[in-house]
Amino acid sequence: MPAAPMLPWPSTGNRLIRGLCGTVAAALVAAGCAADPAAPTQPQVLVDVPPGFPEQIVPADNATTSDRVALGKMLFHSTQLSRFQDISCASCHLSQHAFAGNRPVSPGTGGAMGTRNAPSLANVGYYPHFMREGGVPTLEQQIAVPIQEHAEFDFNMVRAVDRLRTDTTVQRMAQAAYGRDLDAFVLTRAIAAYERTLVSGRSRADVGTLTPAEQRGKALFFSDRTSCSSCHSGFLYTTFGFANTGIHAAYTDPGRMRMTDATSDSNVFVIPSLRIVAVTAPYMHDGSYATLRDVIDNYNAGGHPHVNKAAAIRPLGLTRDECDDIEAFLRALTDETFITRSR
Repeated sequence: MPAAPMLPWPSTGNRLIRGLCGTVAAALVAAGCAADPAAPTQPQVLVDVPPGFPEQIVPADNATTSDRVALGKMLFHSTQLSRFQDISCASCHLSQHAFAGNRPVSPGTGGAMGTRNAPSLANVGYYPHFMREGGVPTLEQQIAVPIQEHAEFDFNMVRAVDRLRTDTTVQRMAQAAYGRDLDAFVLTRAIAAYERTLVSGRSRADVGTLTPAEQRGKALFFSDRTSCSSCHSGFLYTTFGFANTGIHAAYTDPGRMRMTDATSDSNVFVIPSLRIVAVTAPYMHDGSYATLRDVIDNYNAGGHPHVNKAAAIRPLGLTRDECDDIEAFLRALTDETFITRSR
């Protein structure tokens, strides 16, 4: 949905107020403007599209509106969607960590443990597919996955809707948002509408205020010497492709092979976005790398051997200072306004 244009306030009104004497006169003018139905107002921008970002492609049946976003945000934070009513989407996707998990794997309902690291939801409205193996084609469909996963919410959509059926606030908001009572259609689309507002693209790297170290790191990142940008390119710093990057010699997670059954997809995972990556530790599909430097050092060493390891993963021979520079550049991709706004 295109961002609504920002309407400027007329300069003549400002000059009028400055020209009036006394607090009573100023108050009368202010009251008159507030009562004037023709007075301009600042429109609410639901999806902040940063410079260089395209508009999101939104399904025709789920245009982003304030009512839908409000309902989705409420449901995103609701523990009623989990079997034991003890966790929510927000329990694993923490706003202070760019809506990523801060543990290797997140706990599920009733103390069960998940099997994968909770990725960031920043810019998820632009993704062409979801889950670490890319097996879910739309954001609306992805919403249903954690609800039914045994290691996450361990529930089902029918029971979740039934549980919320008597919640008058939820039903009122559902009617306002979609013109119908809460059901699976409304629940999945509302949360998706809210998640599409989680846009991050205003880092120092975007506005060009990089330090010399960060500039050197950027040059290395985009160089043929490292080939980082062969996987991490575009406005989200990802091709959305799939790769094994040699993070382990042996894996417990089959990765994309879970969906395709092809041995060439064994232990292959989606290439993540690097936007706001500095605040989303720990890293990798299983959260096995505690720090950003751990990831850089592994790639610099060429990763662990694996039959499906991507050709771009090879010993790089970077010095310690060069690794410092790349880390500095990656940290410059942090959008502080997004973190502040999310909190």
